[in-house]
Amino acid sequence: MRRAFVERKSSETDIRVELNIDGSGKYEISTSIPFFDHMLSLMAKHALFDLFIHAKGDVDVDYHHTVEDVGICLGEALKKAVGDKRGINRYGEATVPMDETLAQSVVDLSGRPYLVYNVDVRRKRSGKFDMELIETFLQAFCVHGGVTIHINLIYGRNMHHIAEAIFKSLGRAIKEATREDERLTDVPSTKGFL
Repeated sequence: MRRAFVERKSSETDIRVELNIDGSGKYEISTSIPFFDHMLSLMAKHALFDLFIHAKGDVDVDYHHTVEDVGICLGEALKKAVGDKRGINRYGEATVPMDETLAQSVVDLSGRPYLVYNVDVRRKRSGKFDMELIETFLQAFCVHGGVTIHINLIYGRNMHHIAEAIFKSLGRAIKEATREDERLTDVPSTKGFL
């Protein structure tokens, strides 16, 4: 069973994450940030993960702490759920359109966290949500999940569409990377571990 449960409590946030990699895309997400809930729901649906996230944070101050800490918890949950990575594809890639937008996500469950974020929309918003927080979430997710992530916005104008294409493509890329292949009997690395 490739499942994980993570809790994180601080003076700024209180977060619970439950993840089932081998799910069917069911989700229940509540972070007090509706736009962020929507994006995480899209990611879960396209990854076919069963995902439960309940987060309380100091959103009256800023969304930053909650977004970052959800990234930390989700990264830790993914790392726990994939275990030793025996028999998984390791790599995944997806390119997703959303109307005028096209975004690509490429992931490597390498154990080496690294984020390349080729999306130049910093300091812009979609509603009340600062788009720069997507990079904050991804940085926390990749560091605590041990994942290399490359996000490329190929083109796009609408901030909401850009965010949707990023989260959908990321979900699909992670689905591919975590997929088990019966031909793979060991860890997908010549080193013998990841």
